[in-house]
Amino acid sequence: MKERIELLLIIVGLLAFLFVFQNYFDSFWAIIFLVSFMITYMLISYCFIKVQRRKARRIPDIPSEYKPFVSILIPCHNEEAVIEKTVENISEVDWDKYEIILIDDRSTDLTPEIIKNISEKNEKVKYLIREKDAYPGKSAVLNDAVKIAKGEAILVFDADAKIKPDFISKMVPKLEPVDVGAVQSRKVIINAKQNFLTKCQYEEYIIDTHMQVGRDAVRGAVELRGNGELIKRRALEDIGYWNNETITDDLDMSTRMHIKGWDIRYCADVIVYEEGVLTYSALIKQRRRWVEGSIRRYLEYMWDILLSKDMSFRVTADLISYITEFLLPFWVVSEILIQAFRYVKGAQNTILSSIIVVAAMAVLFGGMLFYSLRKYSDYNFKQKIVSLFTTTAYLIVFWSPIVMVIILKIIFTPKTMDWGKTVHGVSNTNG
Repeated sequence: MKERIELLLIIVGLLAFLFVFQNYFDSFWAIIFLVSFMITYMLISYCFIKVQRRKARRIPDIPSEYKPFVSILIPCHNEEAVIEKTVENISEVDWDKYEIILIDDRSTDLTPEIIKNISEKNEKVKYLIREKDAYPGKSAVLNDAVKIAKGEAILVFDADAKIKPDFISKMVPKLEPVDVGAVQSRKVIINAKQNFLTKCQYEEYIIDTHMQVGRDAVRGAVELRGNGELIKRRALEDIGYWNNETITDDLDMSTRMHIKGWDIRYCADVIVYEEGVLTYSALIKQRRRWVEGSIRRYLEYMWDILLSKDMSFRVTADLISYITEFLLPFWVVSEILIQAFRYVKGAQNTILSSIIVVAAMAVLFGGMLFYSLRKYSDYNFKQKIVSLFTTTAYLIVFWSPIVMVIILKIIFTPKTMDWGKTVHGVSNTNG
């Protein structure tokens, strides 16, 4: 109920703001302000990224004595198709001090038998079989596993993860500083060439990489992404481990870490590969969960974010600006509908200004997307140009309605704990 009331008040406030602004202020200056703000934010982020890279080139890597024991946790729910190959891949890491804990989460296939066999063959591997009536959800799975984990650092992978041998050795130095609670690796879709949807997901992840790199450069609110996250045990203990009552364990944990003053870093040169989903229904189900979990954690921790004494001003400002990403589709759609209604009625309207704002935002987004593709993909120039249009259309057509639906769902329906299990092992990863 608390989340419903908070979100409803935010929406009512936004609509009231639109009404007052449209009736008492000049829309031209609103456009100038909005576009200037977006350009300024992008330029600041770009400058910090450049400074960070230049500094990294100037300062040589100094061998670190920080060599924590790493517990690798892999939740498994009906993962018979992929888990054996995943463990084989992860076992090739160039790091001696580690263990792998496979957690069977109430599987109905052969997963329990497979992980037992893996453990018998590999002394680094332990397993945990959860009871059939155990509390559901990835957070609960990880909370059970961490009780038997020995590591000073906890590394979480999805059951379809693929990494290179130097994954841990490159991630650990980022975790060493005393104020760093976690490090997130870069996620890449391994089956990007399989169909149009997996291509869009690949490019969507590239945009996320660019944003995460920018947030890391300004020491803002970098977020964990669930797969390929390395977490300091002391930070886990400080925030009370994973939250069993959330449908997005990674985003919830990110926010609670920031509130407690822990820094989260991003490691763009360390990659974890994962499968993109193949169908629209699976993609919608997955993204709906992500959006709902993200919005709900902001509502749940709203006052902690605003009043935290441990969170830096940069993180607070970054979190607040990031929240607008979810309000933006609602604002844009509401603005255009209001102005279109006035236009049809023959009343005074600013529909042209609204269209200009949307166009300006599209141009700015296109610039960011092109830069991201140039930096983090192997596309040629023609592919980048094509992707500018296809990915922009995909995000507008796909993401905006989902955000609108989830906002209405949170306001008008009870909270449900629907994790939306992603099926692994059905992709052709040779493409």
